[in-house]
Amino acid sequence: MQRFFIDVSRCYKYVFNSFLPRQFAENGRPGEGNRRAGRDGEDRLIRLPVGTVIHDRETNELLFDLNQAGKRVIVAHGGRGGKGNDFFKTSTRQTPRFAQPGEPGDERFLRLELKLLADVGLIGFPNVGKSSLVARISAAKPKIASYPFTTLVPNLGVVRFGDSQHFVVADVPGLIVGAHAGAGLGTRFLRHVERVRRIVHLVTVEPGADGRDPIADFEAIEQEVRLHDESLAHTPRVLVLNQIDLDYVRDAEPRVRAYAREHELPFFPLSAATGEGLEALVAHLGEAISRARASLGAPTQE
Repeated sequence: MQRFFIDVSRCYKYVFNSFLPRQFAENGRPGEGNRRAGRDGEDRLIRLPVGTVIHDRETNELLFDLNQAGKRVIVAHGGRGGKGNDFFKTSTRQTPRFAQPGEPGDERFLRLELKLLADVGLIGFPNVGKSSLVARISAAKPKIASYPFTTLVPNLGVVRFGDSQHFVVADVPGLIVGAHAGAGLGTRFLRHVERVRRIVHLVTVEPGADGRDPIADFEAIEQEVRLHDESLAHTPRVLVLNQIDLDYVRDAEPRVRAYAREHELPFFPLSAATGEGLEALVAHLGEAISRARASLGAPTQE
């Protein structure tokens, strides 16, 4: 028998039905007459999205990383089947009056975590235009509105570039100061930038927002990312100033450009609303992703 005890209460609804957190494989069948063995119980196959990470819930040990489509792993083995009395028959013991019972299968408590597999992750404060940018450069249709925390789940978009190549971009829901400790949407979505090859950090100018400034916003969110996972400091960055079609944003461009040059960051002023500057950003990201794939021996197109 195989058994699965899986805690799915914190998983996305398309990973599991959260009302069925316990999963059981079928029991084997007992032996039958005419010296026939009982049939084995059928395996319990559970389908998960690519990018799911499976941990032991009690020890927090990483068990499996489902980072490839079609990958299969066994998280719990069925128990050994029993042996009927006929198995123990010998020439001197024709009718044994004992048998060997079967053994129970594994029981495990697992924790599932979905980390999106994307080439590019968009980060930034709420309402800086990440969803608008994804909608403009891909066929994705995320929810867009003029208030913070419009995006409550990550959005994926496929961006075409060159003759037949593409990369995947993830719109990570808005972060705020304290996100690494769970503030706002917190670590629930910070983990989605752990796998990306490039981080695109969007900033803009927020009139009337006390203490808000494109450079201060950039440094605040970068600090949250580093506190979440220090290794992300080594992921290449691109700094994007959005809403360049607005005069007060365009006035801030020279200062943000100088900051990017000082910190050796690729810088792109653009407008997700009008499309100004998008072509240059997509070309830069496409070339960078192609180089990254080639350096890892991965195909440049999929």
